Amino acid sequence: MKDFFHLAANKTTVRTEIVAGITTFMTMAYILAVNPEILSATGMDRGAVFTATALSSVIATLLMAFVARLPFALAPGMGLNAFFAFSVCIGMGRSWQFALTAVFLEGIIFVIMSLFNVREAIINAIPASLKRAISVGIGLFIALVGLKSAGIIVGNESTLVALGDVIHDRGAVIAMFAIVFSGILLALRVKGALLFGILAATVAGIPFGLTRLPESFDMMPPSIAPVFLQFEWSSILSFDMLLAVFTFLFVDIFDTVGTLIGVSAKAGMIDERGRVPRVKQALLADAVGTTIGATLGTSTVTTYVESASGVAEGGRTGLTALTVAVLFFLALFLSPFFLIIPGFATAPALVLVGAMMMTPIRDILMDDYTELIPVFLTIIMMPLAYSIAEGVVFGMVSYVLLKLLSGKRNDISVVMYILAAVLALKFFI
Repeated sequence: MKDFFHLAANKTTVRTEIVAGITTFMTMAYILAVNPEILSATGMDRGAVFTATALSSVIATLLMAFVARLPFALAPGMGLNAFFAFSVCIGMGRSWQFALTAVFLEGIIFVIMSLFNVREAIINAIPASLKRAISVGIGLFIALVGLKSAGIIVGNESTLVALGDVIHDRGAVIAMFAIVFSGILLALRVKGALLFGILAATVAGIPFGLTRLPESFDMMPPSIAPVFLQFEWSSILSFDMLLAVFTFLFVDIFDTVGTLIGVSAKAGMIDERGRVPRVKQALLADAVGTTIGATLGTSTVTTYVESASGVAEGGRTGLTALTVAVLFFLALFLSPFFLIIPGFATAPALVLVGAMMMTPIRDILMDDYTELIPVFLTIIMMPLAYSIAEGVVFGMVSYVLLKLLSGKRNDISVVMYILAAVLALKFFI
């Protein structure tokens, strides 16, 4: 391990790397509870999704460990799972098999882009303000999903949404306390703050009968059969498929690139030309992970920003990622503990991850209305239309129109014209 991962050259040790891996796992293990909860809203089997989540995380993180040899962990991404469930399946009225097909196609395209370096053209074409706005909008969207699942926010005929019964609804009360509890742990920089919040809310629900304990604790992982290789090829030429694939691909690219650059900078791994070491291999691991994840039966797999916690503990090589992969594998045999977690207990994680995704807003240019208005539409349309895709469409189309009609056409690339034109078709089809 010392020779393969070049521990001495990276000024690290086996012990440091293992501790870093444990830290990273603790900060992202909440996905094992949250992802099955979100995807089960589409009718997918929770147990099967749990197994798919853990297995895809193991495989993708092993690829990162042995191919890219970087200290980053991968798992089904937050925001992307919400788009899968609430935009593609519930919003568009499509089946979860349709959504898995879109994820699979996105993964294949991402693999090709990673091999031939085409991703730079799309990355460079999208203005920085919209990249940041999409992150912020997704944050608001998944926070709304969390508040709704906890009963803190409810539907209302006259005002569309309203405050739930936060006095008598015990699930909502527990969720609010768990948000505060997890927030305090985050402020104190406690590793695994979100996971501890989920566990605390789950335990608090037991006396009230809100957390249903299983009759037996079978440690064998649930069968993956209900979601394995479940694709819907009959709809691959539809406009909905094009929009879904584009959004999955778009968000995945920027999530991954942003995480790789941000965490590598934190680790001091960026070279003098501003490049991330072995970034092509890292992107390939991400792309292959997504493709395999769709085959297994889960939403888009992406590189986790929580990897920064392991880097902060000294993780510098693929041995950190290998440790995370081993822990995800062991978690497979703890499925009863993760599957008893109710919706109100995962809500605090969704709300707080949403809050974390707000940080890019500080870098958005606010005094240019041709930038501000598309940014605002991108952000506001995601929660209000209950669709990440709608936010992307409104933001990109309005950006091109405002720039073009205000005489700032030099700010628009040819690729951006094409993307906006394709997305604008959504309003007419």
